[in-house]
Amino acid sequence: MDASARERYSRQILFQGIGEEGQEALMASHAVIIGCGALGSFHAAALARAGVGRITIIDRDYVEPSNLHRQWLFEEEDATQSLPKAAAAERHIRAINSAVRVDAAVADLTAANAAELLVGDAILDGTDNFEARYLVNDWCVSRGVPWIYGAAVGSYGIAMPVIPGATACLRCVYPEPPSGVQPTCETAGVLNAIIALIASVQVSDALKILCGHKEQVEPRITTADLWAGGIRQIAMPARDPECPCCGARQFPFLEESHRAPVRLCGRNAVQIHERERPIDLLELKARLEPLGEVRANEFALRFRVQPYEMTVFPDGRAIVKGTSDTGVARSLYARYVG
Repeated sequence: MDASARERYSRQILFQGIGEEGQEALMASHAVIIGCGALGSFHAAALARAGVGRITIIDRDYVEPSNLHRQWLFEEEDATQSLPKAAAAERHIRAINSAVRVDAAVADLTAANAAELLVGDAILDGTDNFEARYLVNDWCVSRGVPWIYGAAVGSYGIAMPVIPGATACLRCVYPEPPSGVQPTCETAGVLNAIIALIASVQVSDALKILCGHKEQVEPRITTADLWAGGIRQIAMPARDPECPCCGARQFPFLEESHRAPVRLCGRNAVQIHERERPIDLLELKARLEPLGEVRANEFALRFRVQPYEMTVFPDGRAIVKGTSDTGVARSLYARYVG
């Protein structure tokens, strides 16, 4: 470590948990951030300031004005230009710490590109849907790569580390994704303070891993409600020997055919049907009415938010019109259906 780096990270080196050896490990490490929205933008800024040597950022979306109250790296000009979040994050991180190598992937994470993108020493979850998290879980368990799950909506958030071979995996804790309509930031809003708290918990575990102290990651689930309640930490359950992922080592989410979105030929539309789940269309209608034009009956719900139209069916299937980009369609589904 040269003198300038030693000075830059001097207060971090003084911290007994990291020290000079740990700082050198951080500078040689590679973190992958999946989703550079609220949680992910905090991850990226914090890890860059800590001196993580290489950061890969994967995100399929663009910066919008409604992002700015909670997505920490972005500025008004990013939204004005509708910059891809990964590209905007790369530019801002280079201004924060020019010594950090940043790889920005403007992409939708899928089974087809996971082997190319998910190459790192630790992976941080900044995604907005369980399908992506199950894919990450399958990848990390199959390769023995630690990752840190996180989610936040409203004033509630949750974080949990997954250390393959040492802790339960995501499917031990959540064998199936939540059923029915789920609240999202678009439908239920979000408090920016809960983002900072949950992302900080994730970053602290990532720093332990990246500086060479993976054994110090506590297998615990952190939950918090900063408006209606407090902060709670409980021990993670033991690994489930019958877990299909870390027990039976079955990794269906790494199969390219697993419920992939389908472009509908000649219709400028994409069908989303990544998993079957019952949807209460009237409940979804109530959530979406403040956001756009919506009609629903027992057979389908139609929601228009310019320039897109989404038709949702009771089994969770949806057709998104107005785009042939599967990444855009998946993003809209996650944003409005959950």
